[in-house]
Amino acid sequence: MKTDMTRYLPILTWGRTYNRTALSNDLVAALIVTIMLIPQSLAYALLAGLPAEAGLYASIVPIMLYAVFGTSRALAVGPVAVVSLMTAAALSNIVEQGTMGYAVAALSLAALSGAILLAMGLFRLGFIANFLSHPVIAGFITASGIIIAASQLKHILGINAEGHNLLELVVSLVTHLGETNWITAIIGILATGFLFWVRKGLKPLLKRFGLSDSLTGVFVKTGPVVVVVATTAAVWGLGLADKGVSIVGEVPQSLPPLTLPSFSPDLLWQLLLPAFLISIIGFVESISVAQTLAAKKRQRIDPDQELIGLGAANIGASLTGGFPVTGGFSRSVVNFDAGAETPAAGAFTAIGLAIAALALTPLIYFLPKATLAATIIVAVLSLVDFSILKRSWNYSKADFAAVLATILLTLVLGVEAGVSAGVGLSILLHLYKSSKPHIAEVGQVPGTEHFRNILRHDVITDPSIVTLRVDESLYFANARYLEDKIQSRVAKDKDIRHVILQCAAINEIDLSALESLEAINERLREMDVKLHLSEVKGPVMDRLKREHFLSEMTGQVFLSQFEATKALRPALTT
Repeated sequence: MKTDMTRYLPILTWGRTYNRTALSNDLVAALIVTIMLIPQSLAYALLAGLPAEAGLYASIVPIMLYAVFGTSRALAVGPVAVVSLMTAAALSNIVEQGTMGYAVAALSLAALSGAILLAMGLFRLGFIANFLSHPVIAGFITASGIIIAASQLKHILGINAEGHNLLELVVSLVTHLGETNWITAIIGILATGFLFWVRKGLKPLLKRFGLSDSLTGVFVKTGPVVVVVATTAAVWGLGLADKGVSIVGEVPQSLPPLTLPSFSPDLLWQLLLPAFLISIIGFVESISVAQTLAAKKRQRIDPDQELIGLGAANIGASLTGGFPVTGGFSRSVVNFDAGAETPAAGAFTAIGLAIAALALTPLIYFLPKATLAATIIVAVLSLVDFSILKRSWNYSKADFAAVLATILLTLVLGVEAGVSAGVGLSILLHLYKSSKPHIAEVGQVPGTEHFRNILRHDVITDPSIVTLRVDESLYFANARYLEDKIQSRVAKDKDIRHVILQCAAINEIDLSALESLEAINERLREMDVKLHLSEVKGPVMDRLKREHFLSEMTGQVFLSQFEATKALRPALTT
């Protein structure tokens, strides 16, 4: 019972050893992350098409719930760029942005996503995320980063522009370019330039003045806060809001409200696919960050429990005025670098954001939306990585095709179509590769008991024996391919009397593949050729023993390939 409790409530594990040192480190990390998250949370709410305060709300209760149920010591949960964009794309097709129905739909999307993640965790379905290959994910995130950056140019220029893909956005931006508010544009361009300089140029500058790495890191992370304070003060002091500069405006001075998602079957049905896609993308992004950071401290991440933690966080967001959340890369890295020891750092961050929601919201009334757009642009452009195209081209043309298709489909059709295509392409790519497994004809390396590919090594072969090594499990998609390979190899050589399948790499043989083996056995029998197996793994042999195949097989099953050739060669000379 105790083991089950600690599995589902990891807080019981790290909470027992919590001490004063951990408390001190967690508080310092929470302070730094809180400073970073205030402008970031506001910006991602606007990206999702929601009021700015929704970003703060989505960063409070979800972090606390993850601290209870999550297994990562450093993961910081909250709104992230890609999920925020996917939220906007999903909801804008259903309800009008800016309406009460839009906010309720966002709550419903978070609740549905949370329920999906929770169910996946309870039923240990984390492996589903493995169907998204890393190259495809990299392509999707790169394309999403470009779309997000393009979508924020309207705030930088102070114009109206709409669109859910790059083509629509570019056309809309060009159409409205003549409406540019130059004061807004100056603020947006200066803010963007300053934030890029903070990321790239401030650290080397401070190091030249002799500042330590930790102190330099703090100054770099506070860059967005500096630009928020400076531009807000400029808009307020110069009365720029009256000159057309779009501002955040009034933000409720309160803690997250208690809310309820809609239980309308029609709405939930419309949101089901977007919720599933958001859940998968969010989980993949989150688990990647969590495992990377955990490895640095030799800690363990439980993927199924992570699903439960993220599910609880999303359900919490739906009940407190938020929208879908997941573990963010930038905030988690900052949390880790700042010295966070336990998930309690996330809980302290939530407290800091709650204080900000209560006390600081009046101060952001004059915060220009161009500044928030600059924050988003600088953050997401770090996700854009076209080097994956060159790397995949050099390594695998099939992976390159999948990455390129994902990028192009996301840019042209939008994020939902892009991620759907990514899932489909990942599965198709796997099926394509496994449907034509590598099958090598092998021979004995002289002076050893090893067998290697006859095309790569100088080996000993016997004209009456053909040994084929199958480097893939056999299942319905590739069983016929094996049939054709054996048929074509044996049919063209009348001297062959034995075919040995070396099964060292075969982890499973499904029923379709078993039927193919039966067909191969019968065809070889008709050609007066015997079929043998070697190096069959225990679990595979256990399954084969349940059927009549072994008793009907014309040949034998050998423990090793060497024993097979040793037994069959003398029989040929008698």
